[in-house]
Amino acid sequence: MDRCRVGLVGAGGVAQRHARVLAGFDDTELIGVTDVRPAAAAALAGLYGSRTYPDVEALLAARPDAVYVCVPPFAHGAVEEGVVAAGVPMFVEKPVAVDLVTAERIADLVARRGLLTAVGHHWRYAPVVQHARDLLAGRTVRMVSGTWWDKVPPVEWWSRRDRSGGQVVEQAAHLLDLIRLLVGEATEVTAYGDGAPPPVDGADVDSVTTATLRFAGGAVGTLSAACVLGWKHRAGLEILADGLALTLTEEGLLVCDADGERRLPVDPETARTAVDRAFVDAVRGIGDDVRVPYAEALATHRLALAVADSARTGRPVRLDAPAITTLESAGVTVDA
Repeated sequence: MDRCRVGLVGAGGVAQRHARVLAGFDDTELIGVTDVRPAAAAALAGLYGSRTYPDVEALLAARPDAVYVCVPPFAHGAVEEGVVAAGVPMFVEKPVAVDLVTAERIADLVARRGLLTAVGHHWRYAPVVQHARDLLAGRTVRMVSGTWWDKVPPVEWWSRRDRSGGQVVEQAAHLLDLIRLLVGEATEVTAYGDGAPPPVDGADVDSVTTATLRFAGGAVGTLSAACVLGWKHRAGLEILADGLALTLTEEGLLVCDADGERRLPVDPETARTAVDRAFVDAVRGIGDDVRVPYAEALATHRLALAVADSARTGRPVRLDAPAITTLESAGVTVDA
């Protein structure tokens, strides 16, 4: 395959970012865009000399080599089912759904088909993340703290729990994905939300959420998320291991150890470009660096939903070893 012909489902902000990155690749062509808002699809397609299609079925009929699914959390499900049925490699933006049942159904279809997939947890592609993994290798990780203090994004669905899943599911899932990568699998979470929505019309998500986590390897952790500011104040992880303290953000890595303190900066665009480059290379058969296929993203989604469920009920949630089948056998249980 000399060129990867990509179809895009969705024309919002994240779709625009992917379109911009893909347009910069010499071996990639954006062949079409579809969106429930035809004007938005036309505007995005027009920027790159592409076509618009009335629906996913019509886009698939154009025989793309790959499809990007960039839709809001509540809109996942039917789109992916159509792409999987067509056997087309699929990139899905996170979160993969607003619930667990939908995500598990798609994961099962993907597994049965043996389909090439990738999910947009682009933080894993930051060079400093691999550096953090190297530094942590052979050390006992004791504690992790994740923080995402931000504003409410300017899209109407984000502040609705049934549309976005809430801040932890839609946004702080980036942190939970890195926590799984760097610390390991969580076995239990206890979370609390303040029960008060941010000052946005129609909002019903918690303004702030805090959680404690226990990990299979013995580490403990916390996660805090807030959406009451007018700016992005902080988003990142602090990890404490024997003789080592790390602070990791999109902008870089701060390392503190016996040798002192040193900073490793990084351009956030590096990871956003690399996640698309890896997927296109995999579709073309010239690379194998997809770091978050759908099944891996499902494990992160399961953890995010466990935090959200605990905050909603005020009770601990235990997570067993992943088993992608039904809600009951997924190992998500709420203590009585």
